[in-house]
Amino acid sequence: MTSCTDTAAWAALQGHFEAHGRGLDLREAFARDAGRVAALGFEAPEVWADLSKNLIDTATLRYLLELARERGVEARRDAMFRGEPINTTEGRAVLHTALRAPEGAPALVGAPPGAGPFGTEVHDVLQAVLDYAENVRKDWTITDVVNIGIGGSDLGPQMVVKALDAYTQAGQRLHFVSNVDGHDLMPLLDRLQPNKTLFIVASKTFTTQETLTNAHAARDWFLSQGGQHIERHFVATTCNVEAAAAFGIHTTFGFWDWVGGRYSLWSAIGLPIAIAVGGERFRELLAGAHAMDRHFAETPAERNLPLLLGLLDVWYRNFHGFTSRSVAPYHQGLARLPAYLQQLELESNGKRVDEAGRALAVGTSPVVWGEPGTNGQHAYFQMLHQGTDVIPVEFIAVKTPSHAQAEQHRKLLANCLAQSQALMLGKTAAEAAAEAAPTAAPGVDPAVLAQHRSFPGNRPSTTLVLDALTPRALGALIAMYEHRVFTSGAVWGINSFDQWGVELGKALAGALLPRLKSGDTAGLDASTAALLQRLRS
Repeated sequence: MTSCTDTAAWAALQGHFEAHGRGLDLREAFARDAGRVAALGFEAPEVWADLSKNLIDTATLRYLLELARERGVEARRDAMFRGEPINTTEGRAVLHTALRAPEGAPALVGAPPGAGPFGTEVHDVLQAVLDYAENVRKDWTITDVVNIGIGGSDLGPQMVVKALDAYTQAGQRLHFVSNVDGHDLMPLLDRLQPNKTLFIVASKTFTTQETLTNAHAARDWFLSQGGQHIERHFVATTCNVEAAAAFGIHTTFGFWDWVGGRYSLWSAIGLPIAIAVGGERFRELLAGAHAMDRHFAETPAERNLPLLLGLLDVWYRNFHGFTSRSVAPYHQGLARLPAYLQQLELESNGKRVDEAGRALAVGTSPVVWGEPGTNGQHAYFQMLHQGTDVIPVEFIAVKTPSHAQAEQHRKLLANCLAQSQALMLGKTAAEAAAEAAPTAAPGVDPAVLAQHRSFPGNRPSTTLVLDALTPRALGALIAMYEHRVFTSGAVWGINSFDQWGVELGKALAGALLPRLKSGDTAGLDASTAALLQRLRS
């Protein structure tokens, strides 16, 4: 595979950027093109996307789509759905899409090997998970369910449970513990009763240090507080049944090596979701994701929303030089979405070499960050509007709330619309001066005040619209982000499905742990040695 920068499409896109893309002014673009919104509005299952406030036009999309074709993005997509081992460094298939396909559904593209990713094995495990979840939901002696995991075993389920709060039942509370810091687990345990609590230990290998440390602490607390029947109050989602049994767990739900951690909420790792919302709603979540899978697999590139969003990320990262993207969901239920997307995108595409091990000539994943609106407006939006860096913003608006406070929801939506409008329009110095002159405090130069109150505008944003935050809509939204990350990674020629960068710190932490007990600093660098001694003193 050649580098993306060595392709004819990349050179053509660079030429387009220099001639037209760099100087595109959104205000002028809207003024001269009455059909801009129609041309740059895209429909996908459960999601409508307005890309018209981005620094693109239809010509830009043509160049980006040609880049996707030359980079073989669609061929790589088809290989993923066929179950080919596109995770090349680990020799694994990437089949999280199989977890949400209806039973008996044909492969989306081609025929999978062996029993296939849509075989009965997936649905046997799914049914077992949902049956168990329903039994927990009916057991009113269980008032609290604690999911102990980290990374993909925490971020996805936690985000979904919070997002679907309107669908949970009263009487059972869901909690999530991930940090090895005892300040995460211990205050929670102080509020629980052992024989009314179910613990889910979520670890694919049942060796994750943070998860096992918390699990052992939870078990010790359970026994010290008079808890009985560990086998009833502890369950595991893991592939290591033997290790779980040694811990005292006899109920386990497994999954497969082709399920990456950050793509695992659709698997047995989603057990806390199923307990929170029930089996029927969990299946709706899967159905929404499957609908987006089909959209990604079957929709022509020109109208394929995840593909277009992934190409937009390449356009901004590599041509405009924008190094981050802010995600602003205007729905409190999506408060944990930015954190979830950080793992999904940064762990997938935060790479410096391509699949052949060659250093990349371009930057990869932008930094993803954000907070729910309107909270973010009173925190970091100052920088978005008037800071020195241009940061694309992704707004998520939900048309229909799950509460009855119509006026509050109108205010929320008005703020969402106003922020994207303000980023685009800005305010000229002349406009600011007209406002500043009559309001300037004594001794304040109105001309200086006008500079402080002007906004450059022409700052890009995308707005995603959902009709309602239902399980089906949430499933589609998450799958859209998964396929978006896939697309940009395919253009860059990287393996988006391994995470070797996570491993070095784990290994070093394991080596330092006994030194914190013994104080041995032999062979350590001077800084680590000094820090270790200070933390022990």
